[in-house]
Amino acid sequence: MSAESAGPGPGPEPGPLCPEHGQALKWFCCSERRPVCAACAERGGRCQGHRIRPAEERAEALRNKMVDQCERLQLQSAGITKYMAEVLPEKNQKAVSMASAARELVIQRLGLVRSLCETEEQRLLERVHGEEERAHQSILTQRVHWAEALEKLDTIRTFLVEVLTHMDDLQLIQKEQEIFERTEEAEGILDPQESRKLNFNEKCAWSPLLTQLWATAALGSLSGMEDVRIDERTVSPFLQLSDDRKTLTFSAKKSKACADDPERFDHWPNALAATSFRAGLHAWIVNVQNSCAYKVGVALGQLPRKGSGSDSRLGHNTYSWIFSRYDQEFCFSHNGQHKPLGLLRCPAQLGILLDLQAQELLFYDPASGMVLHTHHASFPGPLFPVFAVADQTISIVH
Repeated sequence: MSAESAGPGPGPEPGPLCPEHGQALKWFCCSERRPVCAACAERGGRCQGHRIRPAEERAEALRNKMVDQCERLQLQSAGITKYMAEVLPEKNQKAVSMASAARELVIQRLGLVRSLCETEEQRLLERVHGEEERAHQSILTQRVHWAEALEKLDTIRTFLVEVLTHMDDLQLIQKEQEIFERTEEAEGILDPQESRKLNFNEKCAWSPLLTQLWATAALGSLSGMEDVRIDERTVSPFLQLSDDRKTLTFSAKKSKACADDPERFDHWPNALAATSFRAGLHAWIVNVQNSCAYKVGVALGQLPRKGSGSDSRLGHNTYSWIFSRYDQEFCFSHNGQHKPLGLLRCPAQLGILLDLQAQELLFYDPASGMVLHTHHASFPGPLFPVFAVADQTISIVH
């Protein structure tokens, strides 16, 4: 391509001259990536056959690219600034808050059995403190990292703005490699991502010894036992309720004596307790030795009562958290997810502990002192003890 065929070039401007022809460097050779004069671009010149553009056009393309890059850097800086101003302080506060709650939980439980587990108390408190320090240090490290990233982005942006505002076309073109390196460096700075390292790990306060001792103390304390009775309005027509409202007996034939009630389960052999729990620690025991098919646990009041679907089937929906037995198989179920429990013996009684402060549900064998299953969850509302039986009887123990 010749200079003439490329169209009229930029107007005459003072500037460096071609060392070979002594003419103004008004053109840009895309093949050699350098400014050239008209003679270089013409037939017989060193750039004959190369793709030639006016230097002014090349500079304008670079300027547009740098403007776009500056806008991206500005948006990225704004995102990081918001992350540092909002997310990291919130993470720090949450870690401190959760650490404080974990301390209270550990101290409260160990208060029941302090004579037996003072060493355990110290060990757990040190773990909580260590986890809090780890989370705090992770947050501080993130703060330093992103502060450095912000500083680097600001430096790169300042450089680009300086180039844009103070360099002429030729200087801009000569800076192209450095511009590329700087923008590539900026693109290497990734946006903040959610990381578990920034969260307090509440599992540091969990201890098999503590759970075992706490369950024994809670179930062995009369003050911790609830007088749970069944709400007769909810009892399935496949169940018979005792006069004291504590025993459920399964019947394969559907009772016609049950009055229709919107609270009654009409298909599955379920029943809800009359009382719900909103806060605190609650414990009750169910005698299950006569049944080979039962379910025991807690449920939300919104648990549907009608129909044969999963919505009203205990353990198959988001409304219920259930320990169940079918013959020799035991499992914990919630929302259709079933976790098999490898029990070596069938418990005659089943203790249920509900700690709403710690958001923990625990199933326990009072006879052996064994914790059968522990479940941690964010329970969304008041919880009712719930029962189902499809073989013989189960009874709430006072």
